[in-house]
Amino acid sequence: MFKNTLVTVLCALTLSTYAQQSSKKTLTLSKEAAEAMFLEQNLDLIAKNLEISQAEAQLLQARLWPNPTFEVSEINFWKTTDIEEQPKLIGNWGEAQQYAFRVEQLIQTGGKRKKNIELQKLTIEEKRQEFESIIRELKLELRNNLSDIQMLQEQRKIYERQIESTQNLTSAYKNQLQQGNISQAQYIRLKAAELQFKKELVNINKELEEAIKDFKNYISIGDNTQIEITDLLIAPNKEVSELNLENWIITAQEDRPDAIKSKTLEKQSLKRFEIEKAQRIPDITLGVDYDRGGNIMRDFVGFGISFDLPIFDRNKGNIKEAKIDIELAKLDTKTKLNEIANDIVEAFRNYHHAEALYKDIDSDYEGQLDQLLDAYLKNFQKRNVSLIEYLDFVEAYIENKTILLETKKDLNDHFEKLQYAVGKDL
Repeated sequence: MFKNTLVTVLCALTLSTYAQQSSKKTLTLSKEAAEAMFLEQNLDLIAKNLEISQAEAQLLQARLWPNPTFEVSEINFWKTTDIEEQPKLIGNWGEAQQYAFRVEQLIQTGGKRKKNIELQKLTIEEKRQEFESIIRELKLELRNNLSDIQMLQEQRKIYERQIESTQNLTSAYKNQLQQGNISQAQYIRLKAAELQFKKELVNINKELEEAIKDFKNYISIGDNTQIEITDLLIAPNKEVSELNLENWIITAQEDRPDAIKSKTLEKQSLKRFEIEKAQRIPDITLGVDYDRGGNIMRDFVGFGISFDLPIFDRNKGNIKEAKIDIELAKLDTKTKLNEIANDIVEAFRNYHHAEALYKDIDSDYEGQLDQLLDAYLKNFQKRNVSLIEYLDFVEAYIENKTILLETKKDLNDHFEKLQYAVGKDL
């Protein structure tokens, strides 16, 4: 009985462990694939795209004519005295009944309908530019996020290699300590270095998990998926020159989504001004009346027209407000164009400074660092260098490798900011 219970428990634990392992999967992506997944799955982009569809639905609505109004009135359900009897309508009913029908149709004047349709088209254009703007902003954030993940992945590898190497040394030192060949202080110093590396690795893993969480939010994944970016962190290989600044500024002021949106808002203010001016012209309501038994004619059909008399309200206040909106929109456009020019200049300067720092580093410097680390390790194992000298170099090695990674990441971030400012991939 006990044996069967033990087997059951072991099977349950095995299945539980397998289920936990199978529930965790790793998604391996290149930067290009990650960006493609973002464009397809990001919920903010999907929501913004639906706003375009909403605006298109409003355009469909703006193209419709107002519905006619139908009215039935003057119906009596009883028979009064001293009346002129009329032909029956339904069976024996209708000889003493009177009723009237009226159909009305509103006719918009001053081109209001056409102007509203044009305004709605501009609203669709505004929504499209908002969509393009949010793509630009989220792309910048995503690419910086991917650079963070790449840098942290490579930092993690650096510390993992040092931990493995130090653990091997610690194990060998422990045997030497037991044999009395080294002092306990040397062993403790090496063990302390190992613990310090492990502590740094914990911090790196924490930052990496946070960066992966942000990336999963960008691609709308909400499960226990581990993310790994396959591309190594490298510096951009694009040559940019200050000679391009003027062309970039001109192009961006014409083509950047936020610039186009600002100009669209200016056009909207002009169109609203036209609509407010058209409101001075009263709309016309055309009507057709039919009256049975309510007039000297038994079946009376008449036509009518109605409209407001523009005596007291000439819509002056709304027209003045719309005119001020035009001036405000023009100022906003001018401000936006200045911001675009300054954004490009600032982004180029920052990229230029980061590029100058990166070019100051010899192309084979990183390889030399790796070779020196191997040489120090071998000389330390042969006792040609002391423990303190070895650990000092390891610390300098890690610091320099981190500086190289951070320099590459900064250069990538500034390059992406420059592309964002210019409004296109360079």
